[in-house]
Amino acid sequence: MLSPAGLKQRSDFMQSLRLFFRQRDYIEVDTPIRLPVLLPESEIFPYTSESWWLQTSPELCMKRLLARGVTRIFQICHCFRREEQGRLHAPEFTMLEWYHVGWDYLDLMRECEQLVVALAVACSSFTGITNGKNFLRDDREVRLTPPWHRLTVDEAFAAYTNTTALAALAEDRFDEILVTEIEPHLGWDRPLFLYDYPVQLGSLARPKPEAPHLAERFELYCCGIELANGFSELVDAAQQRLRFSEEISTMQGHGQAGEMPESFLHDLSRLGDTAGIALGVDRLLMLFSGASRLDDVLPFSKDELY
Repeated sequence: MLSPAGLKQRSDFMQSLRLFFRQRDYIEVDTPIRLPVLLPESEIFPYTSESWWLQTSPELCMKRLLARGVTRIFQICHCFRREEQGRLHAPEFTMLEWYHVGWDYLDLMRECEQLVVALAVACSSFTGITNGKNFLRDDREVRLTPPWHRLTVDEAFAAYTNTTALAALAEDRFDEILVTEIEPHLGWDRPLFLYDYPVQLGSLARPKPEAPHLAERFELYCCGIELANGFSELVDAAQQRLRFSEEISTMQGHGQAGEMPESFLHDLSRLGDTAGIALGVDRLLMLFSGASRLDDVLPFSKDELY
């Protein structure tokens, strides 16, 4: 349970987040967290709420708002995922998600750099921040001055493993190898964007025009911890339907429920080029405050609710 000082620190952090986006003419939105249908994602396991679902991400509703004409939106909200519990995971967690129409994933990487630097400056008194805007983690200083490092997925597999991304996919070991052999090395000198994932791992991301076997997707890492997942959005409704069909088939094969989000697909057909990103607020606050686990920055841990 957070102390009064910890609660104030969390509050100051949230206000700094909001200020960054308000100064850039983003609209803050507040969408429902209980939904009759979710986006089909076979690797994410939702909680039920009677006959509906608790959101695993606000993506579905936020993209539907974008299709109605707004161009810059953000949301700070609670999301819920089963089978996620540990030092860096919680079944209920705080997500920051934002979208910018007319951008691609490269534009979003640059704004992500600017956001984290601005937050570090605003929260310079926090324990995990040194010299005004750097991280200190495990006695190692992580510099935040842009540009941050960028590494393709293929380059990461070549540097840290004895296999390739495609071979790992074929053996159904991509996530295992990424987590155990690659992630611990990422983001220790500066934060790092790992980008250009195999297209099979970006079901909502746009394929690269010059390399359609890759998705315009990135993940942000700092101190070996994944902080964010972003991409150039796939806005081709017909192609998205095909990808959802594949996800639903995989889900049904695992005994999961899956349903086609028809209203989402209808609205997606009206959306132009867009980039979007989801950032784990609790993880970033954990780094800022020098904490070693998520429970140290949450008002209540799960065990304290009994």
